[in-house]
Amino acid sequence: MASLNIQRNDTVEVISGSDRGKKGRVLRVFPDESRLLVEHVRVVKKHLRQNPQRRIQGGIAEQEAPVHVSNVMLVCPSCNQPTRVAHKFEGDLKVRVCKRCGGTIAAKKK
Repeated sequence: MASLNIQRNDTVEVISGSDRGKKGRVLRVFPDESRLLVEHVRVVKKHLRQNPQRRIQGGIAEQEAPVHVSNVMLVCPSCNQPTRVAHKFEGDLKVRVCKRCGGTIAAKKK
């Protein structure tokens, strides 16, 4: 399984495409496909069929579509700028480090 520098609930900024410049929170990560689901980015319309058993109302709904990892950059919480990510060991814990300001972003979950 592939590993990504971006995790769920991180803030990212879109650097290319029609949604360039938008910032959003990562809702879901698909590491095998190298894609992310970002809040309010790449919103598409989906046609839904009504299903009374599941209480689904039919119509046209808007939802986010996955974005490729290469089209977004992680926003550092301390310097609030889009940045690249480095990795460093603090003791036996692997942490992500901002390349711009050198601050620790968060511990990398195993």
